[in-house]
Amino acid sequence: MADDNKPLNFIQQLISRELADGSVTSVVTRFPPEPNGYLHLGHAKSICLNFGLAEQFGGACNLRFDDTNPEKEEDEYVKAIIEDVRWLGFQWAGEVRYASDYFEQLYLWAQYLIREGKAFVCELNGEQMREYRGTLTEPGKNSPWRDRSVEDNLVLLEQMKAGAIDEGHMTLRAKIDMASPNINLRDPVLYRIKKRSHHRTGDTWNIYPSYDFAHGQEDAIEGVTHSICTLEFAANRPLYEWFIDNLPVPSKPRQFEFGRLNLNYSITSKRKLKQLVDEGHVSGWNDPRMPTLSGLRRRGVTPRAIRNFCDSLAVAKTDGVVDMAQFEHFIRDDLNDNAPRAMCVLRPLKVTLTNVPEGEVDMRTVAGHPNRDDLGERQLPFTREIYIDREDFNEDSSLSRKKFKRLVPGEWVRLRGACVIQANEVVKDDRGEIVEILAEMIPGTHGEDPPEGIRPRGVVHWVSATECVDCEVRLYDRLFSDPAPDAGDRNFLDFINPASLTVLSGCKGEIGLAEAVAGDNYQFEREGYFCLDSHYSSADKLVFNRTIGLKSAWAVMSLEPLQVEARGS
Repeated sequence: MADDNKPLNFIQQLISRELADGSVTSVVTRFPPEPNGYLHLGHAKSICLNFGLAEQFGGACNLRFDDTNPEKEEDEYVKAIIEDVRWLGFQWAGEVRYASDYFEQLYLWAQYLIREGKAFVCELNGEQMREYRGTLTEPGKNSPWRDRSVEDNLVLLEQMKAGAIDEGHMTLRAKIDMASPNINLRDPVLYRIKKRSHHRTGDTWNIYPSYDFAHGQEDAIEGVTHSICTLEFAANRPLYEWFIDNLPVPSKPRQFEFGRLNLNYSITSKRKLKQLVDEGHVSGWNDPRMPTLSGLRRRGVTPRAIRNFCDSLAVAKTDGVVDMAQFEHFIRDDLNDNAPRAMCVLRPLKVTLTNVPEGEVDMRTVAGHPNRDDLGERQLPFTREIYIDREDFNEDSSLSRKKFKRLVPGEWVRLRGACVIQANEVVKDDRGEIVEILAEMIPGTHGEDPPEGIRPRGVVHWVSATECVDCEVRLYDRLFSDPAPDAGDRNFLDFINPASLTVLSGCKGEIGLAEAVAGDNYQFEREGYFCLDSHYSSADKLVFNRTIGLKSAWAVMSLEPLQVEARGS
């Protein structure tokens, strides 16, 4: 948000003009999630925008939970959202705020609307209410209870609040215009009876305000100047403004809409993400394949990569679809610059260097990062027995160097950070499987060019077979194999990528990985970027998650514009 070379988006331009002409003296924004699930990557764009605007213009950004629906909200989600916002590196103004902090005030305003003749208690059930509402081309019709007296409405509302009325039997509705071309203005519901315990207020309330009634008034109470929402809320803006204009609120926030982040090969509907969790398609909200911030964190994506990605996106008045490859570019770019290097052999094949004495350990010093002196050096024990990756050896010595740049019988490769070796003999078990390579070290090639006539095919990674750590490696990939898994009437579950997780046991890592801390990022040389898993790892078990490969294994696809489903955040 603070890039001076980047053109200002339409919201930044607006705020700049308002501050210049004095119509706004200080900027107050807010990030208002509903605690009915974990935050996902789409929320990150909104977080970066709202907190970034406040930071850029010297204002404040509130963190507020719109906790008006006790059926779907849990304290677990509240804690997870707070952790995610902090992890991204943002600090909200003052204390965390909640819609439930304002329940009493909202109830008083509901009574005020009744007294003003602008709200009434309705006894239509849900199906009847839909019938009365009309269609996009036909006006609705008034509820039979629209003209109740003020006194009767106040008594019935109090009975609803006290729990004397059963769920579904009554609602409180605004009295606006059943013929309005905007269906949101056709006498919307302000309160429903829900005899459910609330995660903060317990059993105090038997009625709860609708999101539409509560949202704008919360902004007004908090002095929010710029209520920034995604485009699906544009049609609700006239309703929010009606409430603001017809209630004695302390301030008048204004709403502005921008295009939400839609990412292909992914979904950002919390309802569908919850379905993945509840039905066991993933291990939880923080499964590293999930687009949730907690899942991305566990996978090894850094907050810096997410913020750089979000700051690269257009803040526009239209929706669009961003290619997953663009997000992956920022992940790789960040980790390439900042992740220290290490070596880990995922599919070990033993190599015995017959001309290296048994028991000899030669410590090789290599850089922690090729371009970062501040990341220090690391020590690699070089021993008679080492492991290379099984895919780095082929028994067919007739393969051309162009087709196979690794080890074959009778030829050479260089061990990264060490010497040149030559494969001499293949050892197989009773089933004909290769179990060992007998090779020899070429003397004088540690950090030096080999003698004339010795031309290594390539460079392979390795670890000492006797001085290494055992680990499990979990290879994560995109959760969905289709770029638009939930487009139209499709069942997104049909497009779960069966190769989204591959678990490799018996992997061998360089000895320094024994000191890895959960969340630490590494580039496993020639394999990709990895981090120590925070869930499966323990004192006696190392588990590393692949954050992303060094290069994308997915073909670049030219996508037609996708039809984006409007979904709440």
